[in-house]
Amino acid sequence: MAMDTGIAAALAAVLGLLVGSFLNVVIYRLPKMMERAWATECAQLTGAPAPSAEPFNLAVPRSACPHCGHVIRWYENIPVLSYLALRGRCSQCHTRISLRYPLVELAVSAVFAGCLWRWGLTPTAAAWIFFATVLLAAALIDWDTTFLPDSLTLPLLWAGLIASDLGWIDLTLHDAVWGAAAGYASLWLVYWSFKLVTGKEGMGFGDFKLFAALGAWFGWQALVPMILMASIIGALVGIALKLNSGLREGGYVPFGPFLAGAGLTAMVFGPQSILRALGL
Repeated sequence: MAMDTGIAAALAAVLGLLVGSFLNVVIYRLPKMMERAWATECAQLTGAPAPSAEPFNLAVPRSACPHCGHVIRWYENIPVLSYLALRGRCSQCHTRISLRYPLVELAVSAVFAGCLWRWGLTPTAAAWIFFATVLLAAALIDWDTTFLPDSLTLPLLWAGLIASDLGWIDLTLHDAVWGAAAGYASLWLVYWSFKLVTGKEGMGFGDFKLFAALGAWFGWQALVPMILMASIIGALVGIALKLNSGLREGGYVPFGPFLAGAGLTAMVFGPQSILRALGL
């Protein structure tokens, strides 16, 4: 049985590399798809000329180098191996390719293998694979653009509720529902309290939805450990970026990646491990 689990985990790791390659496409293209949709809506409302109607989605056009436009051939798009063979550079213009691409592929591969190893070929493994993969995409998109797309956070929330109802995760539907409600309401209250006091927006509505999704997967009891971890690490990273003049325009740091980090930590070690790590 252990051998079967090991083989399944190895095959899952390979599948994870392929999914990770696609996830890189999602992370890069989804924000641009959102911006195009907003531009089209604005043009319709104002009567301005419509933006480019050329197809742009997760399938088309084919991936290309953003610097020289070189269309990436299939053998240049093999997860991790192509990056190593190309020595991290475009085959045409030799511009450096971000190391994040193979790291995302390896991270998703580790998620697939780890979940199969821990839970076997079960719906539970599939549920947590979905959770971690979507959470990783949302975190990186938020870090890059400060967008937390509804097309990621809302399915993540609903998936948590469904998984709890079907018994795929160790959480009752009652706790999942109240976890989602408490997660959303808590950050909603923080947002409006901060805005009333300072007149500024301290976070985006996407953070409410992401925290609600975490509540749906872990229950209301896990919200305090996760928000503590996200807040402390987020503050430390923000201070470090400020000291190194690394803050983006406006002096803000997106909160979603730190919520995602707390969620992944809770998935691997359990929510209470966060409190122990913080000495609480």
